[in-house]
Amino acid sequence: MRLSVRTRSTCDCVPVTVTPRAGAVVLALGATLGAGVLVGFGPAAALAGPWFLPALALAAVAALCCAYSTADQHRAYPDAAGGYSYIRHQLGPWPARIGASAHLVGRAGLAAALAGAFGAYAFPADRVVAGVVLLVVVGGLGRFAAGWIGLAAVVVVLVALGVVVAVAFSVAPPANPPGGEVGFDGVMGAAGLLFAVFTGFERVTAPERGDPVFPARALRAAVPVLVGVVLVVALAVGWAVLRQLGPARLALSPAPLRDALAAADGRSLVPVLAVGVLVAAGSALVFVLASARRTLRGLVEHGDLPRVRADWPLDVVAVGLALVVFLALPTGTALAVGACGTAFYYGFTNASARVLLHEERTWPMRTACLGLGLCVLLAMSAPTDALLLTAAALAAGTALLSLNRVRRRIG
Repeated sequence: MRLSVRTRSTCDCVPVTVTPRAGAVVLALGATLGAGVLVGFGPAAALAGPWFLPALALAAVAALCCAYSTADQHRAYPDAAGGYSYIRHQLGPWPARIGASAHLVGRAGLAAALAGAFGAYAFPADRVVAGVVLLVVVGGLGRFAAGWIGLAAVVVVLVALGVVVAVAFSVAPPANPPGGEVGFDGVMGAAGLLFAVFTGFERVTAPERGDPVFPARALRAAVPVLVGVVLVVALAVGWAVLRQLGPARLALSPAPLRDALAAADGRSLVPVLAVGVLVAAGSALVFVLASARRTLRGLVEHGDLPRVRADWPLDVVAVGLALVVFLALPTGTALAVGACGTAFYYGFTNASARVLLHEERTWPMRTACLGLGLCVLLAMSAPTDALLLTAAALAAGTALLSLNRVRRRIG
């Protein structure tokens, strides 16, 4: 079945013909298969040992609830500037400023982790330079390439990940040292970090102006299929690298997929993986930066940031935040900060979704309640350094937004 799906843009509306369910899944996969799969398993194994695999399922449940909440809020406020505006409409300006700060911190951390992943896999000798180049190029040209990121990019990424899985399971693993004892806190911490594996669903649940808008009926099937596909892919890749490297070696690996290939005598396939990483990091980064720019635009529209006459200053701010995190933090810590900030942001998003009217809902209110509880639990289970950095950034961001508002009123 094929269906005509409307799009919103600053120009005339143009009908775009897509297959709703499959189209939604493909679009979201291009924004989802990124830093979490490429570099998340090492830090997760450091926290939970082999138990990071079950932790993926908990992260998937939280992501599913968050996807439902954002889809419902987009239906209620189709022209709002993303989660910041949803929170502002439902909970007020102060929670919105905190939520916007959490979102920007989360997106900066994820963008930095994507840049770090690209550098670690493609140019390990010049990791920093490669990451900076990727951030600058995607920040400058990403919005023009967004429409071209579709099925081809997803296929390239899945093929590269499939190569890693196939090779890792075709060769007997070497003797690896066992992991240490892991408690409940470690599993929850790994789940919070691996929450980053699933972020990207807003590509279809809360699309930007000009993107395809999928009806609720299509999203009812597409959202759980999307989360399920990502979960299966992540479990397969995580199991493969754990099998070849073991929990102790995996915890120390900056590029676990490449190291798993090397351990399985697949060094000749490393260039194939590098191409897949480039496509995965680039396509995910386009949407991470676009999401940050959308929040910044909402802050401008509501007066929490100074007025701008063009979008390029917002691009500069989004890339600048990512560069600061990338240059200041190791990739694993940047990913943890990104996951923690994102979980806090979705906590506010679920809280605002709880108070939607019954007629504005596609999914029951209890999914938003469950999402709220899980997001708070996952965020608070982050590694101590990531939690403290995120909290400091939230305090600073909220204070700056509030000071700008006060300055505008006085002026």
